[in-house]
Amino acid sequence: MVVGNHFVVVIMVLAIATISNFVSADPDMLQDVCVADLNNAVKMNGFACKANFSVSDFSFAGLAIPQPANNTLGSIVTQAFVEQVPGLNTLGVSMARIDFAPGGLNQPHEHPRATEILFVLDGELDAGFITTTNVLVSKTIKQGEIFIFPRGLVHFQINNGKGPAAAIAGFNSQDPGREDIATSLFAATPPVPDIVLSKAFQISYHEVIAIKSNLAGKP
Repeated sequence: MVVGNHFVVVIMVLAIATISNFVSADPDMLQDVCVADLNNAVKMNGFACKANFSVSDFSFAGLAIPQPANNTLGSIVTQAFVEQVPGLNTLGVSMARIDFAPGGLNQPHEHPRATEILFVLDGELDAGFITTTNVLVSKTIKQGEIFIFPRGLVHFQINNGKGPAAAIAGFNSQDPGREDIATSLFAATPPVPDIVLSKAFQISYHEVIAIKSNLAGKP
């Protein structure tokens, strides 16, 4: 009887593990390519496949061109996600380029759907992420070096050098998503109540309103 109970427990554990793996795993592709039909009105987890595609769906020259980082933060991100490269649909990868002016900041943000690996093209950057136990993991990375930002953790890069800098980021998602922490909290629509932000950041209502005003309409 005891042996029988043990057998049942083992079967249940195996069944739960199998179901868990099945539910959490990404499905395998069922065709060679599934180029995103960005104009299809059907909503799904990803994009519907286009009936016809061309080589242009699988190429993108945007990351080869430095962009001027002449904005408030002194940085600009050029995406090569599925919206820019439809051939990435269902492939689970994407890239981006970040250009920095001297002193430029890629502000604290997180990617809910991807881990990021950053490669420094030019210059050097101070890069870091914060764990869920509030530990800062940071390092100065130079040309040719890489840094990893785990999925869902808040991270940043800042160019503390005297010249411009640039980096290439790789993601394990066709659309990693991005949530800028300051913008999400102080420029949400509808707005986060002032009392929430005042209590969370231990600042006055006047300071909350001032920050909201500064961030209004900014990316």
